Amino acid sequence: MPAAIDTTRYYAGWADKIMGQVVPARTDALTYTVREPVGVVGAIVPWNFPLMIGMWKIAPALACGCTLVVKPAELTPLTAIRIGELALEAGLPPGVLNIVTGKGSVVGDAMVAHPGVDKVTFTGSPNIGRGIMQGAASNFKRITLELGGKSANIIFNDADLDAAVRAAASGVFFNAGQVCSAGSRILVQRGVYDQVVERLVQRAKEIRIGDTASPETIMGPLVSQNQMNTVLDYIEVGKKEGASCVYGGGRVGDKGFYVGPTIFTNVDHEMRISQEEIFGPVASVIPFEDEADAIRIANGTAFSLAAGVWSADIGRVHRVANELKAGTVWVNTYGFTDVRLPWGGTGESGFGREHGEAAIENFTEPKTIWLSLNERLGNAR
Repeated sequence: MPAAIDTTRYYAGWADKIMGQVVPARTDALTYTVREPVGVVGAIVPWNFPLMIGMWKIAPALACGCTLVVKPAELTPLTAIRIGELALEAGLPPGVLNIVTGKGSVVGDAMVAHPGVDKVTFTGSPNIGRGIMQGAASNFKRITLELGGKSANIIFNDADLDAAVRAAASGVFFNAGQVCSAGSRILVQRGVYDQVVERLVQRAKEIRIGDTASPETIMGPLVSQNQMNTVLDYIEVGKKEGASCVYGGGRVGDKGFYVGPTIFTNVDHEMRISQEEIFGPVASVIPFEDEADAIRIANGTAFSLAAGVWSADIGRVHRVANELKAGTVWVNTYGFTDVRLPWGGTGESGFGREHGEAAIENFTEPKTIWLSLNERLGNAR
């Protein structure tokens, strides 16, 4: 909720600051640019942070003068419906912000195919992102995709281990691991590998699992039975591949979709649990030798959304941050976002950027205006 409010306030401030430029191309003409609304925006919102990510798309599009059709995830439609109700109460004209619920295969596909939708912004899985790209190609629709992640959180020997482990645990177990930028690959230099594993297991033991309505709960359930089964299947894959499950590894209780925090060691970089997005509370702790080895492993997936670096060496963190394939690199911290800073990745993490001024570019089209300054307008050429 605080992030949704901050996003709304931030883009409200942009509404009267979207400007073009005067470009002095030649002396006999006034040449300048303006930015116009891209038009009708189709926004497809995921289930893991439906209110916050919904506002990440709605607020900048409205600030740019666009109208929207928002399709919330099938599992989490109520926050979007409430946003629509509040928008009408606030005086937004009917038809400017439209909430349409339903299956992605019905509503989402229709939005992508409809010639009246000028732009689609999507947050979700790479597989669905591919389908949106293919559908949008038929009518050259503009798209922005914020897809998956398999982020590396790199801990060097000289790092503050208390802070690093605390952030690493939060980075992979927050929201039960249902976070696109989850630090699910924890890369640890060999000199402190055993210490980090021991401390990580201790923190996992302290996580209270239960109903999120309880103030004592630290980690709640997965979103659905299907997601729980997917995560449990990945845990079995990790065991069969030869990784060591040193903590967790199963369902918690027989009611609700709870999976306990799970930690794998002896993980080879090529294993599926190190390469594929699990979207659950499963950490792979991978040893590395030096900077070059850490960068090789960190960059060795199809994803490039985020990464973390932990070290007391200021030169090292700059070198590593510059070499990492990631849209965001956290140094001696992990997981923070702010609507003022661009957010996104490349490869299977998608393309384009949300937040900040980048979002204004997402929802506007530049237009060039050329005004002749010749004395006789008929002489313009």
